[in-house]
Amino acid sequence: MRKLVLAINQLFLTPNRARLHAILRTVQASGVQNLRTDRPERTTVEIRKRNNVHVIDAIRPDVPVLVYAHGFGCSQHMWRHITPAFEGKCHQVLFDYVGCGQSDLAAFDPVKYASLKGYVQDLLDVCDALGIERGVHFVGHSVSASIGLLASIERPMLFDRLILVGPSPCYINHAPDYLGGFERQDLEGLLDLMDQNFMGWSSYLAPIVAGAPQADSLGGELSESFCSTDPTMARIFAQATFFADTREELSRVTRPSLILQHGNDALAPHSVGEYMHKKLRDSTLEVLDVTGHCAHMSHPHLVTAAMQRYLSLA
Repeated sequence: MRKLVLAINQLFLTPNRARLHAILRTVQASGVQNLRTDRPERTTVEIRKRNNVHVIDAIRPDVPVLVYAHGFGCSQHMWRHITPAFEGKCHQVLFDYVGCGQSDLAAFDPVKYASLKGYVQDLLDVCDALGIERGVHFVGHSVSASIGLLASIERPMLFDRLILVGPSPCYINHAPDYLGGFERQDLEGLLDLMDQNFMGWSSYLAPIVAGAPQADSLGGELSESFCSTDPTMARIFAQATFFADTREELSRVTRPSLILQHGNDALAPHSVGEYMHKKLRDSTLEVLDVTGHCAHMSHPHLVTAAMQRYLSLA
């Protein structure tokens, strides 16, 4: 990954840290460890609008519910290749985190969303707005895997099972016990580049995330998704994503989980999947023969097959 960072540095000159430090000072001064907001509670209708909630088939108590959560820089649209396989078998819920996709950008709070706790609250709010109290099969990609795990700790009775696509509890190496794939300075450099040239950063990084075999087609879609996100909101979500460390929380998860590890993933190496499998009780690890970080987009048939086996819905 260091080679990638150096290559991007050569493309875009020496990173300018001024904007990064300005954002960090604002966020850090707010005390993100105990998030509070002065905004009034939102109604069910407001939450559904705020998070652009869509439900495939009406929700009934006797039918399983799949709740999908997208990764950084993405939207619910990325699940379009997965949902058809479960129509008629499950009710399916899709939403966008505030600041992403077609969510209500006016609802974005830079303090709230500077921590994964803000995104956890979005997930719980969506379930509350739909009247879902239990039985959720959660499907989270990338950072949403951590968000789903944290939500399950807060409300274990809400969730039945957790399906984690390309998860990572921490992207930073903590040698010798944990190899997340990046050194801290690598990530700082990537975020500096994001500040300096957002469009260029998006178009360069997207093919790496997509994976070489599908770099052109999928990389173009990811780049477009990255670029369509408000840069300031994306920057705050990126900080929350890449500097999160939820390793200590894994032992607190009580719900069973399926870890879908990509065979060759620049963002989440094999060691990460193995680490999570070891730390998460009642977990199943399945390695997909996929290059890249987005199997649900590049190889949806592998993801749906794994989900169906795990949920006994084949």
